[in-house]
Amino acid sequence: MSETPHHPAPPAGDDQITLAVHRDGTRVVIVVGGEVDMLTSPHLRALVLEHLGESAGVELVVLDLDAVTFLGTSGLAVLIEVREAAHMAGVELRLACTARRVLRPLTIAGLVTLFDIHDTQEAALAAT
Repeated sequence: MSETPHHPAPPAGDDQITLAVHRDGTRVVIVVGGEVDMLTSPHLRALVLEHLGESAGVELVVLDLDAVTFLGTSGLAVLIEVREAAHMAGVELRLACTARRVLRPLTIAGLVTLFDIHDTQEAALAAT
């Protein structure tokens, strides 16, 4: 997969997010790290929506969330939003994550069944 440089992070401070994009043809993996909260979730939303655009030519987006250290309610809202946007664009969205700090908020909010969740990026890319 080719690597795209990290997208701009939010203003300096304690709340940080890292976003790295790897693209291989029609498949995109977005590796998310740090805190996904009210300050940082707009960056994640913008990046994912950019890859769901009509001109993007993407069939699959995998969000690798294992490096996320905090997933707040605004992060959950973004995941729901990008799931709906992917569906509308005809793009498959999968999550790669085993981290309790991500899976627990998804479970508590009753959202686990909405997402196609895999243990690794490789498993998410290989799933049919």
